Amino acid sequence: MSDRLCDANLGALSPSVIKPKYDRSATRIGIVHFGPGAFHRAHQAFYADQMLALDPSLAISAVSLRSDDLRIALSPQDGLYSLTERQPEVAIRVVGAIKEVLTAPRQSAKVFARLTDPAVRFLSATVTEKGYCLTPGGDLDTDHPDIRADLADLAHPRTLIGWLVEGLRRRRAASAGGLVALSCDNLSGNGAHWRRAVQQFAVASGQGDLARWIENEVAFPDSMVDAITPATDDSLRTEAAARLGLSDAGPVQRERFVQWVIGRDLGRDVDTFAEAGVTVTDDVAGFERAKLRLLNGAHSTIAYVGLTMAHETVAQAMADPALGAFVEQLMRRDITASLRSKPGLDLEAYISEVLARLRNPAIVHRLSQIACDGSQKLPLRLLETIAEGLAEGRSIDRLSMGVAAWMIFVRQQSKKGIRLIDPLAGRLSEIGAGCLGQAAFDVPRFLKLEAVFSNRLATDPRLRAALEAAYAALDEDPRRAIAAERET
Repeated sequence: MSDRLCDANLGALSPSVIKPKYDRSATRIGIVHFGPGAFHRAHQAFYADQMLALDPSLAISAVSLRSDDLRIALSPQDGLYSLTERQPEVAIRVVGAIKEVLTAPRQSAKVFARLTDPAVRFLSATVTEKGYCLTPGGDLDTDHPDIRADLADLAHPRTLIGWLVEGLRRRRAASAGGLVALSCDNLSGNGAHWRRAVQQFAVASGQGDLARWIENEVAFPDSMVDAITPATDDSLRTEAAARLGLSDAGPVQRERFVQWVIGRDLGRDVDTFAEAGVTVTDDVAGFERAKLRLLNGAHSTIAYVGLTMAHETVAQAMADPALGAFVEQLMRRDITASLRSKPGLDLEAYISEVLARLRNPAIVHRLSQIACDGSQKLPLRLLETIAEGLAEGRSIDRLSMGVAAWMIFVRQQSKKGIRLIDPLAGRLSEIGAGCLGQAAFDVPRFLKLEAVFSNRLATDPRLRAALEAAYAALDEDPRRAIAAERET
C-alpha cells in the first residue's frame, strides 16, 4: 500500500488527526469552484467539509483556470489534503470536500458538463480581485485582452466571467435551472460586481436574452471571507507528513480563526450553511467594510512598511514595538473613524481580535506574499478610507504611510530588476525604474496611475503632500517616521 494520503489510507492516519465525519463514497457534487488555491482549500472547502456531514450533496468539483499542478497533486489522493490550524497550538485535519479536480483548458468538456448538471447548485470562485477583469469604476473591462479573446471565441473561455456566461448559456439550453454564484474574493460588494460583469459580458456577446435569464435565475449574494492563510512551503509539507503519518502533496495551513459571512440568498441551503458555522446576514457590507479596512488595510500597511524595516513576516513586524504600536493607532484612531458598529460587530472588540491574530507567532505569513498585487489591493484597503478621511477633514498622515511604502517597494524592486507580481507589473516597473528617490519627483509619477488613484485623489494637494512627506520620511529612516506618526 502507498504511504500517500488517499481514501484507502484514511484508517492509517495518526490518531490525533481530525478526519471527515461522513462517508465520502456517498457524497455527490453540488458545488463547482473556480480557483482552488490554498485559500479556498483552507476556507470554503473547510466549510463544505462541515456541510457534508449535514448534506452529502454539497461536495466540490475544483476547477483550475490555468495550472494543472493541483490536479496532478490531488487526483492520486482522491482529492484529500491536510489542513494545519495554528493558534498557537497546532491541530491537523484531513479535508474531504473536494471530489474531483479539473483543469479548465485541458478538460473543458468535463467542466461544462458540471456547469450544466442540475445537481450543481453553487458556483463559487476565489480568483483574486484581478480575476473579475473590472475597470476602476467596477464595470467589465471589455478592453482586457482575455475578455476580448473570450468575446471572440465563446466556446473556449479563458476568464472566470467567460466560463460562467458560457456555462450558464449551456445550462439554460439544457433546462438545468439557475444556481447561486458565490464570490469568495476580497472585493467590496463582490456578488454585485460579479453579477454586473456577467450580465455586461452576456450583452457584449450579443446575448441580451441570456442576461435577462441570469438576472431572474442566478443569485449573486455578497460574501466576506476571512482567515490568514500563509503559503504552503517545504517545511509545511514535512510537518504535515510527520503529523499525518502519510505524505501529502497538497497541504495547506491557516490560523485557527476562520469566518465566512454571506447574504441570505442561498436558496434551500441557507440553514445548512448556518449550521456549518457560516454567518448568514442581511448586512454583509458592514462586516466586509470592517474586515477590508481593519484587517486587510493593516496587512498591506504592515507588509510595505515592514519591508522597509527589513522584517519578513507579519508576526515579526508586529513584535517590533514601534511598528506594532503604529499599526494599533492606525486601526483604532484612523480606520475605525470610517466605520460604524453594527449588530453582531463590536469594532473595539474586533480590533483587539485582529491585533491578536496579527501577533500570532504560530502563523508565518510572509510580507512578500501580502505585497503582491498592490495596485489591486490598495484602492479597497487604504485609498477608500483615505478618500473618506479627506472628505470629512480628518488627518490622513498615518493612512498615507502604507501607500508611500508601497511606492518605495515598487521603486526598490524595479531598481534591482526584480519582477513585480502585479497586474500592472510592466507599468509599475517602468515607473519604479525611472524614480530618483526624491519624493517630489517620484510620488507624482505614481499618482498618474488611473487604475489605482481616482482623478479626485490624484489631484488632491492634501494627498500629494501627505504621500510626499511619508515617502521622504520612510526613505530617510522608517523607524523614526512611524515613531513620529505614532506620537501625533
